[in-house]
Amino acid sequence: MFVYLDNSATTRQYDAVTEKMIKYMKEDFGNPSSLHRPGIDAEKAVKEARRLVASAIGCADDELYFTSGGTESDNTAIFGAAEAGKRRGNRIITTQVEHPAVLESVKRLGDSGFDVVFLPVNSDGSVNMDALKEAVNSETILVSIMQVNNESGIIMPTGEIASYITGFNKSNGTEVLFHVDAVQSFGKMRVMKPGIDMMSVSAHKIHGPKGIGGLYVKKGRNIRPYIVGGGQEKHFRSGTENVPGIAGFGKAAEISYKNLDARLESMAKARTYLLEGIRTEIKDIRINSVEKCSVSGEEGLSSPSVLNISFLGTRGEVILHTLEQSGIYVSTGSACSSNKKGQSHVLTAMGLKDKEIEGAIRFSFSEENTIEEMDYVLDKLKEAVLRFRKLGSFR
Repeated sequence: MFVYLDNSATTRQYDAVTEKMIKYMKEDFGNPSSLHRPGIDAEKAVKEARRLVASAIGCADDELYFTSGGTESDNTAIFGAAEAGKRRGNRIITTQVEHPAVLESVKRLGDSGFDVVFLPVNSDGSVNMDALKEAVNSETILVSIMQVNNESGIIMPTGEIASYITGFNKSNGTEVLFHVDAVQSFGKMRVMKPGIDMMSVSAHKIHGPKGIGGLYVKKGRNIRPYIVGGGQEKHFRSGTENVPGIAGFGKAAEISYKNLDARLESMAKARTYLLEGIRTEIKDIRINSVEKCSVSGEEGLSSPSVLNISFLGTRGEVILHTLEQSGIYVSTGSACSSNKKGQSHVLTAMGLKDKEIEGAIRFSFSEENTIEEMDYVLDKLKEAVLRFRKLGSFR
């Protein structure tokens, strides 16, 4: 049996997405900037995809810019906002549990003289709101916080944060911008909240192609371009458009949001079933995700797409490879940092001990996962954990 439970790293591309992309590789392959018919047909494809993705985000078409993916979108939002706002102030606020695309960007700005604040998180992985309110001041120009954490699955209080920043700006005459990394929430909840100024999304997390993403920028927000050149994307993101990728992104967004409720219910069902099975069948575990998941995007609960559990007395990497031999694919954390030495910065910030982090496994779901698969996973997981613990007792 083949069971894929690493959907937070990437997803299987929908067949309809692949078919759409092939059309713009083999037939309508023109450059959208060209004035002839093939170019105009390609331009129409970009325009239609922009409409579909913008509709899924909940923004106007002209507020969405296509990028090469979530990393570029995060970089663009952060460096663009810093450059645009440096005359107003120099404080940038984020959390200790962000994706490396955000953390490395703000660290670089810190090296350039910006005042960077890394907010602590609570034991469930959610941002500490008291710390945030204390950190925001008249020198603040940007707050960047993810909507769903890629390791714990916690749904961050982005609505509450947006409301607070809006009120702070009105009371103090400031222009603090709020950027949300929605790479793990887009396609898994309604992402837009009043007061969000910028939002990063990615296609390959919602069964679309790799190498394409988007950045929402609210009208009236002056963000400096990150990539300059030919002036594509209304001079905001230069470079010839990746038409097949953009068309595929549009199709993936259309499918994901047309069936959103059913998809989320399917994920939640598989997640709940596996969680209950693990709790019943395997002793000495630590559940690192909030146990209750929300299909409506309720802040403070977990996304139905992620479940993180530590199997005490084991090593997550060994369990991962043992499961792989049975055709089960999980992860020990973020794919973007799993090849680096060191422990999970997310679980560390949540207060886990070294041995708890060492035994952590992340299961991440899609609507394609079934209860039959979860029974198979539970059986092989229990076998792997007990085998490791038995061998470990002789060391």
